[in-house]
Amino acid sequence: MEFIGSLIDRLGEAVFYEVDMFGSSIGLIVVWLAIPMVFFTFYLGFINLRGMGQGIRAIRGKFAREGGEGEMTQFQALSTALSGTVGLGNIAGVAVALALGGPGAIFWMFIIGWFAMTLKFSEVTLGMKYREELPDGTILGGPMYTLRNGLAARGKPLLGKWMGGLYAFFAMFAALPMFQVNQSFSQASTAFNLSQDSALAYGIILAIAAAIVIFGSARWLGRVTAAIVPTMGFVYLGGIFIILAVGFADIPAAIMVIIADAFTGQAAGGGAVGAFVVGMRRAVFSTEAGTGSSVMAHVHARTKEPVSEGMVALLEPFIDTVVICTLGGIALVVAGTWLDPNLEDIAITSQAFANVAPWMPYVLAAAVILFAYSTICAWGFYGSQAWGYLFGSSKGSTSIYKIVFVALLPAGAVLDLGTVISFVDSAFFLMAIPNVIALYIFAPELKAMLKDYQARRMAKD
Repeated sequence: MEFIGSLIDRLGEAVFYEVDMFGSSIGLIVVWLAIPMVFFTFYLGFINLRGMGQGIRAIRGKFAREGGEGEMTQFQALSTALSGTVGLGNIAGVAVALALGGPGAIFWMFIIGWFAMTLKFSEVTLGMKYREELPDGTILGGPMYTLRNGLAARGKPLLGKWMGGLYAFFAMFAALPMFQVNQSFSQASTAFNLSQDSALAYGIILAIAAAIVIFGSARWLGRVTAAIVPTMGFVYLGGIFIILAVGFADIPAAIMVIIADAFTGQAAGGGAVGAFVVGMRRAVFSTEAGTGSSVMAHVHARTKEPVSEGMVALLEPFIDTVVICTLGGIALVVAGTWLDPNLEDIAITSQAFANVAPWMPYVLAAAVILFAYSTICAWGFYGSQAWGYLFGSSKGSTSIYKIVFVALLPAGAVLDLGTVISFVDSAFFLMAIPNVIALYIFAPELKAMLKDYQARRMAKD
């Protein structure tokens, strides 16, 4: 076990290796994800801005009459993808950004979130094109299928199979969200005065609730997330809006501080550059753009137009980072709790809620539990898709992974995760390596698909 632990530590050091840039340290994996965000935004003519209107119309069902294979509506697919990305990172991540990068980090999270929209569009559009449909109507898709089928079409089937397998291997382990169980119990225990003796019971209850969804079909997952995601967004943002309403007079000053600090700040990471680095890192982590994870949800959308679902997908970072993270950041600056040296991570947000009213931490606890639950459900589905690619997609085969997945969840509430979290986090970001390579390989094809779709859409409209 000591040998395995040493290997995992070395893996984590390699994945999160940092280099000095302009006086600040930044992880190479963050650079690996940030560069294609900017590249594809320019390469595709700012589709992140031009495609928002069509994405909104698509989730409202405007193009539903066009049909196509799939197990979810486009709104359900977006909700499922959001349930995997909107999570504790939106609550604790913003607080971390403020503590390390100052208010200016919120500005850069906002900016990078816009660029992340293009990367999400790109990976989902390609995933839709190269998805597969089984005889019973089940849809298989994700970056592993994009790599396998896309490279096979270019005469490189073996390379595609192995690169797809590499992605699926990392995704299978990255899908274990025990951190979500651990942190949601931490907030619940604080709000409801639960003892550590309740941890196992909490984990078991959460695992049972997740199993109900995870062992269902993609259609069932879509229905559940379509109900939960708007609810959890309403609960969390409701608390944020109360904080902003109480400190309404301070909002203009807070926004000015955020903007000014982005260029002149005294961030711990190195002034204005440090604010940019921290903001970029948190935005990359928050959106998951470039890791390809949410592609496994979007490919189940009922549409025959890959580009249409890509435009729905670009709304994901907009909601997740541009809206939720930015509003949360402004609220924390207004509350001022990020300045307390005795607070860190989610405690900064919790104290901001408590400053408004004693009952507000209960609101945060409810949001955290909903965030954790929806994330667990989505990642259980993602992990089973990766397992299916490697070991067969039959119901019996994927059930093996689901059983192990659910059985491991209670451990997240009671164990010191340490090495496990290091391995899961490493696997998560390793997914970005084959996925981003695929985006570069298929870039010309992606651009041609977008041009063709827009021409046909203009002709119809």
